[in-house]
Amino acid sequence: MAATFPSPSTVVGLGSTTSLSSTPAKKTCLSSGFLKSRVTARNPLRLAGASGGKFTCFERNWLRRDFNVIGFGLIGWIAPSSIPAIDGKSLTGLFFESIGTELAHFPTPPELTSQFWLWLVLWHLGLFITLTFGQIGFKGRTDDYF
Repeated sequence: MAATFPSPSTVVGLGSTTSLSSTPAKKTCLSSGFLKSRVTARNPLRLAGASGGKFTCFERNWLRRDFNVIGFGLIGWIAPSSIPAIDGKSLTGLFFESIGTELAHFPTPPELTSQFWLWLVLWHLGLFITLTFGQIGFKGRTDDYF
């Protein structure tokens, strides 16, 4: 039994026949409600005038430093950390007192068991958290996030 194959000069596809030998292939554009329209992809490396011709991942002023945040954040941390809550002493007072104690024997560094390290870490951790939330809150308010 012999199998029959279509002639090699015709190709069947998408419901139409096209001859390979004589006519050049036509480019068919299919359109659908599910497909997006053809848009040329933009390469951010080739955009003229973007960041002065340089490609950057972040906007130029990504930090958007504002001295209001630093000032209010510092005041916002020093005020609560100065409340005498630890055996009648404040965290700021204990930290500054430990600085004075360690400066009394200046050439030698503080021991690892010194209370200075605890107060240093706690005071600065609170300061940086306050500054971070201050930056988020202040910039969020100016950019109308909330």
